[in-house]
Amino acid sequence: MLRSGISIISVACLLLFAPIAPSLAAIAPPLNLAHSPITQLSVPMALFSFSGSRPNYLGIEDGKLSPCPGTPNCVSSQSDDAEHGIAPLKYNNSPEQAIAELKQIIGNMKGTEIISDRADYLYVEFTSSLMGFVDDVEFYINPEQNVVEVRSASRLGESDMGVNRKRVEAIRAELNKLEAQEAQA
Repeated sequence: MLRSGISIISVACLLLFAPIAPSLAAIAPPLNLAHSPITQLSVPMALFSFSGSRPNYLGIEDGKLSPCPGTPNCVSSQSDDAEHGIAPLKYNNSPEQAIAELKQIIGNMKGTEIISDRADYLYVEFTSSLMGFVDDVEFYINPEQNVVEVRSASRLGESDMGVNRKRVEAIRAELNKLEAQEAQA
């Protein structure tokens, strides 16, 4: 038994069947847990916790975010190499509005915690739901170029299977949606 009372067999089954869970949900009737005692249990955010320590080198220095390490689990709009490089996020309004929109988008994403919130900078931790891996994501308003510089890096490990790049692109897509809605209003 693990400390939390979940057997090793349960964890193995969870890892084995997690990829097909969406297709199983399509054939299983939905559960109504509104009056179930299970809804009164405190469920941790992640089954495991591989969070590591919060880096002490993050932030802005001379208008630059920290460079990506040599591992492929990081993307940065200030990186020149193809493996780590990603386009900055564009904004067409004020820097204050850009930060507010980023906070709105991030607030709607799972497993997020804003660690630092300044007028020109956001630092957010993203925690994966199953394994508890933490990614450190930074946003820096560059008012000279009307862009938001971004850096998203896994705190532990080497490969992220493209998660950091996908996250930045998902945020970009949401920003574009907000911009289109504002243009229509």
